[in-house]
Amino acid sequence: MRRNRFNQALAAIILAGLALLPQFAFAQESSKISADSKIRNIDGVAAVVNTGYVTRKEIDDRIIALQKQGGKLPDATALRKTVLERLILEKIQLQNAEQEGVTLSNKELDKIIGDIAAKNKFTLAELKVQITATGSTYDRYRQMLRDDVIISRYREREVEGKIKISDAEVDNFISDRNRAVVGGGKPVRSTPAVKGEPEEIDVAQIFIPADANAGAGAQAEAKKNAEVLLREARGDVDFLQLGAMAAKDNPKIKFQDLGYRTPDRLPQLFYEAVRNTGSGQVANTVVKSPAGYHVLKVLDRRALVAGAPEPQQTAPQESPATPQNIMVTQTLSRHILLRSRAGLTDQDAERRLAGYRDQVRAKTADFGDLAKKYSEDGSAANGGNLGWMGPGDLVPEFDQAMNRLQIGEVSNPVKTEFGWHLIQVLERREAQLTVEKQRQFARAAIRERKFEQAYQDWLRELRDTATVKIINADDPAASPR
Repeated sequence: MRRNRFNQALAAIILAGLALLPQFAFAQESSKISADSKIRNIDGVAAVVNTGYVTRKEIDDRIIALQKQGGKLPDATALRKTVLERLILEKIQLQNAEQEGVTLSNKELDKIIGDIAAKNKFTLAELKVQITATGSTYDRYRQMLRDDVIISRYREREVEGKIKISDAEVDNFISDRNRAVVGGGKPVRSTPAVKGEPEEIDVAQIFIPADANAGAGAQAEAKKNAEVLLREARGDVDFLQLGAMAAKDNPKIKFQDLGYRTPDRLPQLFYEAVRNTGSGQVANTVVKSPAGYHVLKVLDRRALVAGAPEPQQTAPQESPATPQNIMVTQTLSRHILLRSRAGLTDQDAERRLAGYRDQVRAKTADFGDLAKKYSEDGSAANGGNLGWMGPGDLVPEFDQAMNRLQIGEVSNPVKTEFGWHLIQVLERREAQLTVEKQRQFARAAIRERKFEQAYQDWLRELRDTATVKIINADDPAASPR
C-alpha cells in the first residue's frame, strides 16, 4: 500500500476529481462534435487554437453547465472570456498530449468509470441511466472523462519535470525546521527590514477548498469553516498544528508553510492580505480565491539584502542533518483486506467487512484473529499488523481513514486501489525521522510548495507558445436554422 509521496498526492487529486465527475457531468450538456462539423460554418468558431477550434456553442454549453451548478458567477462578459480561456487551454493540452503520445486505453477508461459508479453506489447500467436522463449520452460522457484523464496525466508528467529541488534547498528546509524546534516549536524571528528595504515574508496558510462554480450552500459552508479557523488562529495556538487538526477532521482542508518569499513571489491576493501584517500575526480577514478560502498567518518577515549572510538567530542552530529535528506522528494499525477480484462485488466486500466490524465492536471476536482468518495480504499471518507508518507511507484513502480513528477504534469499510479494508488503530507515537527520511520529507514538502507555481508557469508557457486567434467569442452561437 506504499506509494511515492508526490505521485500519491497527485493520484489522490485525480481520483477525488473523478469521483465527483458524475455530479458535475449530469449538469454538463456540452456536445463533443467532430472537427469537420465545427468548421462547416466559420461564424460558429470563436477561436482557432493551433490546428483545432473552440466554437461559440462550446462556450455557451459550458456557461449553461456552470449556471446549472449554482453559485455566484462573474458578469456575462467576464464569464464568457474566462470560459473561452479555459477551453483554449484544454485544447492546447489535449493537442500536446496527443503529440507526446499520452493516451488512455479503453480498458483503463472502463475501469475508471467502474470506480466512479461504485463510489456513487451505482451499477454501470444505473450510471448510464443517470447520464442519459440529463439529455447527454454515454459516449459523450466517456469522451469527456477520457479528455480529463489525459490532461491530468500530461500535466503530471510535464509539471513534475519542471520542478527542480537542489540539495541546498533541502538543507535550508531542514535548518528552518531545526530553528523552529530549538525555539520551542515557534519560528525564531529574523532581522526585520527597515521601511522601504526589500524583504522576505514567511506566510503559512490553511486552505478550505470551494470551487468558484460550487453551489451557494457549499460556498457558505466553506466560508463559515474558514472564519471559525480564523478566530481560533488569533488565539494562543500553533497555526500549523491548528491546520493539522482541521485537516484531520476534514481531509479536503490543506495547510502549509509557504516559506520565505519576496512579495512578487507571493500570490497577489495573499500579499495584499498580509502587506501590513506583522510577524506572528494572522491576516485580518479570510482571503477568497477562485479555489476556495484561505486563512493566512505571517510567521516571519526578514530583510532581504543581496549577498548578505543568513541573519543571525537568537537561538543556536543545530546541524541540518540532526535526526531529532523533524518529528512526525506515526500510527500502529492493523487491517483486514479483501482484494478486488472477479466474483466479489463491492457490495459483498462491504457487507462482509461490516459484519467483522460489528463482531469486534460487540467484543464477540478479536480483530487479529479475524485478520489471520480472512485478510488477503501478507500481514494476515501477523494479525493484519502493518507496523509503524508515518505521513505519506500509505495510499491516501487508507491514510485519511486511519488518521480519523481514535486508538482502539475500528473503521467502516474503506476502499482503495488494493481492495476493501477494515482498519483498527492500535497506538500512536511521535517519532524522529532518520537523516534519510528527513531529506525525503523535506524534498516532498518543497515539491508540494513549488507545484502550484510550476503549474501556473507551465500553463502560461503553453498559452504563449500556442497559435491562438480569437475570431468572435462575444456573441452566442447562432440559433439552428
